[in-house]
Amino acid sequence: MAELASLVQRLEVAVGRLEAVSGGAGGSPMGGSSGAVSVYVEAYDDLLSGPVAQYMSLSQQIGGDVQKHAEMMKKAFDCQRQFLVAASSCQKPSDAVLSSLLAPVSTIIGQVQSFREQNRSSPLFNHLSAISESVPALGWVAMAPKPGPYVKDMQDAAMFYTNRVLKDYKEKDKKHVDWVKAYLSIWTDLQAYIKQHHTTGLSWSKTGPVASASAVGACPAAGGAPPPPPGPPPPPMDLNQSTGGGDSGATSRNLLFASINKGSDITKGLKHVSDDQKTHKNPALKAQGGVVRTGPKPFSSSPRPTAAATPARSLPPVLELEGKKWKVENQEGAQGLVISDTELKQVVYAYKCNNSTLQVKGKINSITIDNCKKLGLVFDDVVGIVEVINSRDIKVQVMGKVPTISINKTDGCHVYLSADSLQCEIISAKSSEMNVLVPGEGGEYTEIPVPEQFKTVWDGKKLVTTATEIAG
Repeated sequence: MAELASLVQRLEVAVGRLEAVSGGAGGSPMGGSSGAVSVYVEAYDDLLSGPVAQYMSLSQQIGGDVQKHAEMMKKAFDCQRQFLVAASSCQKPSDAVLSSLLAPVSTIIGQVQSFREQNRSSPLFNHLSAISESVPALGWVAMAPKPGPYVKDMQDAAMFYTNRVLKDYKEKDKKHVDWVKAYLSIWTDLQAYIKQHHTTGLSWSKTGPVASASAVGACPAAGGAPPPPPGPPPPPMDLNQSTGGGDSGATSRNLLFASINKGSDITKGLKHVSDDQKTHKNPALKAQGGVVRTGPKPFSSSPRPTAAATPARSLPPVLELEGKKWKVENQEGAQGLVISDTELKQVVYAYKCNNSTLQVKGKINSITIDNCKKLGLVFDDVVGIVEVINSRDIKVQVMGKVPTISINKTDGCHVYLSADSLQCEIISAKSSEMNVLVPGEGGEYTEIPVPEQFKTVWDGKKLVTTATEIAG
């Protein structure tokens, strides 16, 4: 079955090449550059028929959510191939048109990531996470001048989860190990492909027509076709244009302003309504005019329009000592942050730092990580507590000693203990995906999960709570 799937993949690539050749023979607008341009489409086909086909084959063997995820990935790669074919025969368009050309791939990338979030209880969650973390690599076509390093960064983002897959299945099922190797080889080969054909950015045709929004054919969406874009907005109202003949528009405006300027006298022109003309005092009028509601209006089922959300402000990054507190705030993609001139009485507070690494040298009082995502922390010695709260995907490495580590309201926290910190107390609450890594012989770490599920029973005198292993 696996060999058949691989064969089908290769046949699809071959058919695509034949269609490209027949299209070129029918009058390609590429002119003399068609030979050079067709080379990188064929090279991309080699990627599809090689590591992508191998990844698809192994995903079908594993089945389940992994196979469903792989089918979505296959559509993303096919859609990107159509984009490359368009780029090989057209000149680079404006940014607005380019965004519309990239939209199909972007839509599938979003669906791939959503699939992982919708299946967090899947037994193959680590497989799904590896794909979800690295699939943005397909956005390399919009990256300049370093698309290759961008793909490498996305590949590295998957390493944490691929290592977990290798750890879980290394002694159980070699098929999953081969799956990891095949998937990672996609991004390795893509980096080599980019280095050869698109070193500083996507290579567009120099002689073809400027790409239009229809240059890329319809791509099969992973979860159904996205809704059509809304129509153009109505033309702006011309306040100077009259609504009738002559200058009636200007006359109407003048009358309006004149009425407003009357102040309280504006009510003098209102007509008095007698009691026999009021519907609530003359029931006969209700029958003549149909049903007339009395009292307050009923509640409307349609929601009230809400004010537009205030765009999030981008705050400047901070790394400074304020009194006894080291403030590390709003760091985005900052690799290699270091705090070295420390004292025992000082504390470190990291807030809203994403995709960054922080090293704290020396011995200090305490460290707090608050509202951070994908932050790596390395420190020497802490005499108080290291606290992680309201965060996600945090890695903490102890080089010296620490008495207590607290993890609260955090999803994904890995603590690497040193030989001197094995007596550390780890306190957790309302958190998930926590693991403690203990050093062993040869410098290798043993990963031990922190329990997330507990059993409580009444023994006749008190409640007794014990940790349980999650089934499956």
